[in-house]
Formats: sequence, structure tokens, C-alpha cells
Amino acid sequence: MEAALGLLRRMPPKQSETALSALLSLIPQHSSDLLSQVDLPLQVLRDIESGKDFILCEYNRDADSYRSPWSNKYLPPLDDALYPSSELRKLEVEANDIFAIYRDQYYEGGISSVYMWEDDNEGFVACFLIKKDGSKSGHGRRGCLEEGAWDAIHVIQVGPEEEEMAQYCLTSTIMLSLATDDESSGKFGLSGSIRRQMKMELAVAEGHLCNMGRMIEELEGKLRNSLDQVYFGKTREMVCTLRPPAEIVQMRLPDT
Repeated sequence: MEAALGLLRRMPPKQSETALSALLSLIPQHSSDLLSQVDLPLQVLRDIESGKDFILCEYNRDADSYRSPWSNKYLPPLDDALYPSSELRKLEVEANDIFAIYRDQYYEGGISSVYMWEDDNEGFVACFLIKKDGSKSGHGRRGCLEEGAWDAIHVIQVGPEEEEMAQYCLTSTIMLSLATDDESSGKFGLSGSIRRQMKMELAVAEGHLCNMGRMIEELEGKLRNSLDQVYFGKTREMVCTLRPPAEIVQMRLPDT
């Protein structure tokens, strides 16, 4: 099981679904553990009633149907489906509206969805999702990439309130893949994923959304910095070592 998870962590996100399918056939006895611990690139479905797209994941799925955060209906329709309570649904609607603003400010477009449900510890769980297609034909406003995808998954477990305080446990996963194909950069591909966790005890005076929003913003900033240093920084270092820019080569040449 540990070897399987290690292999999936090292697979490019676009190939993780194929790798997961192969592992499920090899070790079917661990299928439930694999499905619960492995994050796959997010998929999108159109809610005809609201006219908006929403993101599909395990957190809004019941059988083979997915619940839209906009209309609160399952597509395709499902009898005896699970829904959040009326109070939690109200918080979910507010979170979707606020997170859409956050997405547009930080990502300049894309698709976002927020889902909430009760847990067994008298608290609740919230899942914040963002999918950004940065390719020329997608949501990318600059049109620099031939292919580009950013999938962000933030799952927050919120404990019951005790003396106006609550425990928050945030687990964030970001999957990144991009590819270029033009004269200036040539053909180039880069992909990877990163996961981090944060736990905090915060006062609930300003509301759960404020606390969850601050935690997501802080951890996303750290994840972006890690991606920049690990993926882009190391790639830039290797490329410049193997193929230094022409001006550096000219400086190293002896005078003749």
C-alpha cells in the first residue's frame, strides 16, 4: 500500500487516473484506501438549471450522481440522496459566492465549487475546489500555454464549538501541469502535485468562513512558493546548467 501511494505521488497528474486504475486491478483489496487517499485531476459538469459549471469530486458524489452547489440538485437525478442540513446549506451558498470572488482575484478566472456536509463528531467538513485551465483555448487570459491545468483541493474539518473556539484541520492538494510549444521556448512540459496540512484553533466570533478563508489563503501562498522553488526553480537551474544562455557562454569564452 505504501509503495502504491508513493508511486502515485510521483506520477504526472494527467496520468494518475490511468495509474490508479492499473493499481486497483493489481491490489483490489486496497481499493477503498486508494480511492480515499488519492486525488485525481478535477472534472467539470454543466448545471443546466443554473447555467453554471461545477466541479465533480468524491465530496459531492452519491452513487453515480453529483450534486451541484448552485441548484442543490443531483445530476443525473437521484432518489434518496444525501443533502446538507438547511443551516449548513445556507453556509455553503454563502461560501460559494465568496470563493468565486477569491478565485477571480487570485486565478483570473477558472471554476470553483464549495461543498459542505456534517460529520460524526458534531462538526462539519467543507471542501473548496478550484480548477483553472490555463491553455490558449481555456480560461487563460494571457494565452501563453499550449496546455495548462491547475487543480486545487482544500478540505477543512471543523470541530464542534467549545467556549467560542473551534478546531480546524485543513488538508490542501495542488496538482499542476503545463506544456509549451512555440519558437521561443520550444516543446516543454512540467507537471507535479504537492500536499500540505495545517491545524489551528480559532475563535468563531467572526464566523467559520472568515477562519477557513484565512487558512486557505495562507496555505495556498505557501504551496505556490513551494511549487515555484521546487518545480520551476529546480527546472530553471538544470536547464541553465545544461544549456546556459548565449550571453553567459560568450563571457566564458577566452579572448582571441
